[in-house]
Amino acid sequence: MASSFPTESELVAEARRLYGEEFGGEAPRVAACAPGRVNLIGEHTDYNQGFVLPMALPLVTVVVGSQTSGQDVTVVTTTKDADEPRRVNFSLPTDGSPLAPGSPKWANYVKGVIQHHRAPPVPGFKAVISSSIPLGGGLSSSASLEVGVYTFLQQLKQDDGDKVSKALACQQAEHTHAGVPCGIMDQFVSVLGREGHALLIDCRSLEATPVPLTDPNLVILITNSNVKHSLTGSEYPTRRRQCEEAASILGKESLRDATMKDLEEARTRLDDVTYNRARHVIEEIERTVHAAEALKRGAYKEFGLLMVESHNSLRDLYEVSCRELDELVSAAMEVEGVFGSRMTGGGFGGCTVTLLQASATDRAILHIQERYSGTPTFYVTTPSDGARALSLP
Repeated sequence: MASSFPTESELVAEARRLYGEEFGGEAPRVAACAPGRVNLIGEHTDYNQGFVLPMALPLVTVVVGSQTSGQDVTVVTTTKDADEPRRVNFSLPTDGSPLAPGSPKWANYVKGVIQHHRAPPVPGFKAVISSSIPLGGGLSSSASLEVGVYTFLQQLKQDDGDKVSKALACQQAEHTHAGVPCGIMDQFVSVLGREGHALLIDCRSLEATPVPLTDPNLVILITNSNVKHSLTGSEYPTRRRQCEEAASILGKESLRDATMKDLEEARTRLDDVTYNRARHVIEEIERTVHAAEALKRGAYKEFGLLMVESHNSLRDLYEVSCRELDELVSAAMEVEGVFGSRMTGGGFGGCTVTLLQASATDRAILHIQERYSGTPTFYVTTPSDGARALSLP
C-alpha cells in the first residue's frame, strides 16, 4: 500500500551505471549519501533560534564520482523533476573569485557547497547524483543534496571533520546560491541523524539531544500531497522578516527569548499579522520541548495532540498550510490508532507526518486515499543515520 522507494544500494547502482554511460565506461572511485528528513514538530522555529524535533529518513541522495586532474567539474543528475539541463559543466575559479549561481537551479546547490567547502581549494571532479527524495515535498531534498555533495567532497579534499561546521557550511550554500534564508535544521539532521532516534535540536546552541524512537508498535507515516511548493517565492522570506520585526518590537534578539506574556504586553504595538506570526513561534517552541519529553515517556497520545495543535497553528496563525494539507490531516485524525498528524516542512504543499500504531497503517492509508481529493503518495519510515561515505566494490 505504501510506496516503495529505491534503497541506497539501488541508487548507487543506478548512479554507477549512468556514470559509466556518461564518462566512457569509467567506474567512479568515491561515493557518499545523505538523508532527507521529516520534522515531527517544531515548524518555522529554527530560524527563530528555537527547538525542532526532526529525524533523518531512509530516503537519501547518493553522489558517486572521481577526482579529475584539472579545474573542470561535470555533474549529472538522474532526478527527473530537476530542471534542464541535467548535465552541467563548469570550471572552478583559480583566482579565489566566487562560483556564481546560474542555471539550472539544481546545480546551484552543488556550486554553493563547493564555494563553502571548509578545505579549499576543491579539485576538479566528475559526479552523478541520484536521489529517492521527492522534490518540493518538504522532505529536504535540497539539504540532502548539499550534505551529500559535501560528504563526497570530503573524500576528495578532507576538512577537519567537524560535523556541526559541515552542516553550517551547507546551510550557507543554500543562503548564497539557492537564495533561501533557511534555518539550520535540515542540514543539521542530514549530517547528524541517528538510526532509531529523533533529534531535539537547539537551534541557538546547536546542541542535539537524541530522543529514542524504536517502539516496534509505532509507525511514522509520511503522506505526500503531491502539491508542489517553492520556498524561494516571497512567502518564506516574508515570514522570516515578520518574525525578526516582532522580536525587534519586543526588544529581543530573537523570538526564542520571548514569552506569551511579553507578546501580550506589546499587543498594541503589533499589527494582527505580526502578532499571529510571533504567537505561533513562541507557542511552537514550547510545544516542541513538551513533545520531546512526551516521546521519551512513550506518551504518544500527548505527543499526537501537540502535533495537531502545531498544525492548527501553522494553518491559522502562520498561514503556511493549504487545503490539501488540511484535508490529509483531517482524514488521518479520523482513523482509530492514529495519535497525531500535521503538515511538515515549509508549507504550501508537500507532506504531512502522522504518528500511529503500526497495526493501523493499512487502515489509515486506505482512509486517506478515500478522503483526499488528490493523489497522495505514502512512505512508512523509520529514523535513519546521517550522511556517510560509501565504499564502492
